[in-house]
Amino acid sequence: MSRPFLVYPAIDLKGGKVVRLQQGRADAVTVYSDDPAAVAKRWEDEGARYLHVVDLDGAFEGEPRNWDGVRAILHAVQIPIQLGGGLRTRQQVVDALQMGVTRIVLGTKACDSSEFLNALLEDFGPRIVVGIDARDGFVAVKGWMEKTQLPAVQFAQEINRLGVLNIIYTDVSTDGMLVGPNYHAIFSVCASVTCNVIASGGVSRFEDVQQLQQMTEVSPNLTGVIIGKALYDGRIDLKQLDE
Repeated sequence: MSRPFLVYPAIDLKGGKVVRLQQGRADAVTVYSDDPAAVAKRWEDEGARYLHVVDLDGAFEGEPRNWDGVRAILHAVQIPIQLGGGLRTRQQVVDALQMGVTRIVLGTKACDSSEFLNALLEDFGPRIVVGIDARDGFVAVKGWMEKTQLPAVQFAQEINRLGVLNIIYTDVSTDGMLVGPNYHAIFSVCASVTCNVIASGGVSRFEDVQQLQQMTEVSPNLTGVIIGKALYDGRIDLKQLDE
């Protein structure tokens, strides 16, 4: 089950631009570029082996809104990408895979319907990833706007039993805040499942990544981290992480 620890640069798309949000708030947007392809190529050139792309408009509105940006990224790089945000029908998933996306990240729909998730797992297996966005320990859905009464650890266990091979755990309170990851929550999720866990949220410095890598000694299923704002603000040098 163990894999090399991967750093996934995040490319969040909103209105065709590359942005970052604070704590998932649509009104707290920082625009970094109007050229998603150039950003993707930059991260590839600096050593990224996988990209994490999110259609934020899709997440908030419930259907994909940034296909053009995704296509541009796919044409610009050779490395695989995983895509999330607003993918809530089987046809949307199929369309994204046919476009060239390697892995699909499901959030809201996976939480709403285990039947939907199970059917996609039967058809696409390891290409289906589930994103668990947690606020105060409970799953948040619909672009993080709604907090459910479902504990994140319980949801992780449920989808692990269904056969999901990779989950992304995001602590919403730390996302985009550069306050450091929620190590305790990440450890709790890793300890509760056998599938791979990718951490997200709060990474602000090189030492945060080092500490997550050290966690793999006790949590070998922690296989990667998604980094956004710290890369864009220059707090972390991607080339340094690859050394």
